[in-house]
Amino acid sequence: MSFEITGKLIVKYNTVQRSESFKTREFVIEKTDDINGRVITNYIKFQSVQDRTSIVDRHAEGEMVKVYFNIKGTRWEKDGKVNYITNLDAWRMESMMQAQPGADRQPDYNTSQETPFSGGANSGDDLPF
Repeated sequence: MSFEITGKLIVKYNTVQRSESFKTREFVIEKTDDINGRVITNYIKFQSVQDRTSIVDRHAEGEMVKVYFNIKGTRWEKDGKVNYITNLDAWRMESMMQAQPGADRQPDYNTSQETPFSGGANSGDDLPF
């Protein structure tokens, strides 16, 4: 299941090589909400892994961004003690700043590219097949 959240990028950490074949990178966004006149600020730390560690490179601290992420949970047991770890696994990040004229836009995968059925030569019946 995928989630998304918009906030201000406030800190980017360096990539950490966890093992020979595994690397991670963390970053934090600030999310402020007005709930019944009371302003609540949350600081949400995300993790990106492997080839996704570079998603924060093109964004500056202080920039408004939208983060797409999955929630991942792990059960970890050591010396008879069980611990549960939850990660917000970021896989995409977009700038929320207005696009400049002539700037490359990312494709919008939520819009339909289909054209309505026009009937063709045998448009005598209502069935499209």
